[in-house]
Amino acid sequence: MNPPIEGAPARAQGAVAHQGRLDAVGYLICLGGIVRRELLRFFNQKERFFSALVRPLVWLFIFAAGFRNTLGVSIEPPYQTYVLYEVYVVPGLAVMIQLFNGMQSSLSMVYDREVGSMKVLLTSPYPRWLLLLAKLIAGVTVSVVQAYAFLAIAWFWETDIPTIGYLAALPAFVAAGLMLGSIGLLLSSMVRQLENFASVMNFVIFPMFFASSALYPLWRIRESSETLYWICECNPFTHAVQLVRFALYGQFEPIACAVVIGTTLAFFTLAVIAYDPGRGIMARRGGPAGDNA
Repeated sequence: MNPPIEGAPARAQGAVAHQGRLDAVGYLICLGGIVRRELLRFFNQKERFFSALVRPLVWLFIFAAGFRNTLGVSIEPPYQTYVLYEVYVVPGLAVMIQLFNGMQSSLSMVYDREVGSMKVLLTSPYPRWLLLLAKLIAGVTVSVVQAYAFLAIAWFWETDIPTIGYLAALPAFVAAGLMLGSIGLLLSSMVRQLENFASVMNFVIFPMFFASSALYPLWRIRESSETLYWICECNPFTHAVQLVRFALYGQFEPIACAVVIGTTLAFFTLAVIAYDPGRGIMARRGGPAGDNA
């Protein structure tokens, strides 16, 4: 019988402990910690919650009231009859909240990556895709809460959304949030300073929002400009809006769903590559903080 090797139990315990940090349970703990941190930050910043509702409520209560009789929407799916303008814009405004939240979450990612907690996490043994996915899920959770808060207020404005539609739209909101958050993650990997990110947001948010079906149906745009119509048709935000719009009325839009899922996978993959210190944008900067190697 071989004699016991000195120090073997200690080494075995260390190996098990190290393995536990990187197994499925460790991944879930890391995921839950990042999501919990983002939610605590959100609930501790109440002004962030109310400011997210200001833009869509202003558009719904003021602009929609002014355009009520001039921009009514004729019968087209998913609507079964003629609808007023405020009824049409509600889904687009709800997804607009997710668009701004996705960009704001990416803005915080720029700060965290440089001097915050993500600077430490990105140097941890956890894979980059897990850390970015956790950040993405946290942002989506916040955006869904904000979107449903807006829908609750819009309900008093007689938006005619069926009760079952609020539940049916949940997967659509999650999918839209994941897509917009993935786009924001990729943008955050390209920006080194917070000052530069504000200008990038303006070049992304407003073209995506206005060149879409959020505020007006695409057939009206086509009547004015065929080129602008195809720009709107190729805009992934348009398909996110359509996915939510159909879901709120208990219908499924397969093309919009395919575009949203495909865009999410593409941009999230690019974001993971960009944050890889060995081959992505981080490699050219020398690490998460942008220091030269």
